[in-house]
Amino acid sequence: MRTLYRAARVHTLSHPATGEWLLIDDRHVQRVGTGEPPSSDRTVDLPGTTIVPGFIDGHVHLTSTGLSATDTQVATARSAGELLAIAAARAGEGTGLVLLQGFDESRWDAPHLPSRAELDALTDRPLVIRRTDFHLALANSAALRAADIWDEPGTLRGDDAAPDGRVTQEAMQRLARWTREALTDHEIQELQLKAAAIAASKGVTSVHEMSMPIEAGERDLAVFLAHRARLPVDAVPVVATTDIPRVIDLGLGTIGGDLPVDGSIGARTAALLAPYDDGDGHGTAYFSDDELAGFFHGGHAAGLQVGVHAIGDRAIDQILTAWERVYQALDSRQRRHFRARRHRVEHFEMASEAAVERAAMLGLAVSVQPVFDLWWGGADGLYEVRVGTERAGGMNPIRTMIERGIEVGAGSDTPITPFGPLMAVHALESHHDPRQRLSRPEAIRLHTIGSARLAHQEEKKGALEPGMHADFAVYDTDPFEAVDLLGVEPILTVSLGREVFAA
Repeated sequence: MRTLYRAARVHTLSHPATGEWLLIDDRHVQRVGTGEPPSSDRTVDLPGTTIVPGFIDGHVHLTSTGLSATDTQVATARSAGELLAIAAARAGEGTGLVLLQGFDESRWDAPHLPSRAELDALTDRPLVIRRTDFHLALANSAALRAADIWDEPGTLRGDDAAPDGRVTQEAMQRLARWTREALTDHEIQELQLKAAAIAASKGVTSVHEMSMPIEAGERDLAVFLAHRARLPVDAVPVVATTDIPRVIDLGLGTIGGDLPVDGSIGARTAALLAPYDDGDGHGTAYFSDDELAGFFHGGHAAGLQVGVHAIGDRAIDQILTAWERVYQALDSRQRRHFRARRHRVEHFEMASEAAVERAAMLGLAVSVQPVFDLWWGGADGLYEVRVGTERAGGMNPIRTMIERGIEVGAGSDTPITPFGPLMAVHALESHHDPRQRLSRPEAIRLHTIGSARLAHQEEKKGALEPGMHADFAVYDTDPFEAVDLLGVEPILTVSLGREVFAA
């Protein structure tokens, strides 16, 4: 069926740059034009509105986002006392595991985390509260014992050598798997549907789902693959595993994704070359050099696009060195095809100018999360507190990456930061370093065409041209011209020709 959408303006991000109407044929764009429109089976009049290509979120975690949608109070808590009060109220409901997520102590008036004794005082049931970055959790004694991580590496200890309630690294992964096992297949499906619906309500028409079997278990991926065609947004699966044969058996072309080479700056587990300014240690590297190079070589040889999560400067140096080893082992014919694979790095936050140049020479692609900088960058932000003014000042060099020829796309890492492509555009315009800021058109292209290119989908997504997917969002206020983007929301979202959200 051919449907005609008539608006005041259609931004194509292609040629011609704008139109007044958009004609789609089932799931594809047929024509964009001005003047008298062609005939159609159905007409949708949208007077005074603007149509833009659907935004592509290049880094999401759907199940966790669905869980976080019920924990908005946790994200807005501003003290340990507020967090404990929220947990106490939740513990008074239902039975079994008490699970909350999304706290960020860097935004509290006093960033003091509750102790295990304070958590134990709330309930005898297992209680787990995950930090916003998912690299640290708080767990009471019942949870530590139920998940069998009392003596696991990563269960942090106080001066008395007993667990103090903080959980990171290997223990964090085991704790996360244990909490996810408490969910039924139906509950996982509903959480993923809820998250995808939130995406659609924000003008997002496609997502790259970063599946994390090591944390979420195998069922989370199985449920996602079984029903992803029924989600309201198009979803690309990217599995965080080093099991190359398994990914090939699943028929996927990408492996790794958010596979962590290190942790996060907020949890002080990102791998750094120099110690943290506000704590001991250099963070954690999760792979040896040989393990990483072996994984990269195997994935590339298998014809896969390979990705990993790397935030700290030491982790970034490690992955670049590993990729250089792989590249140098190739003959001249093989090297010509290496760059076309667009092997990915998620985050790439503490990249120096030298690291950016090395990544550009290798043809790596980078998935950035602009709202990280908006929330935690700049003077007195979390990054400055953790690593000092000089190192924090150079973080997230997004314009430098683009200018050096790196393929860059954008995402949210939801639920770490929420779905909100226009908030990301605002973040790109207001980067803490004025030299790294993007213009409005550049920022929108990064979150559409740029993210499409991360998944080799530029021939079908990111712009509105004949033959491309009918993915677009409709706004009362033109996002290219709005003074305050943070108040702009779509009134209609169309993904693969389906009207998946209407205000």
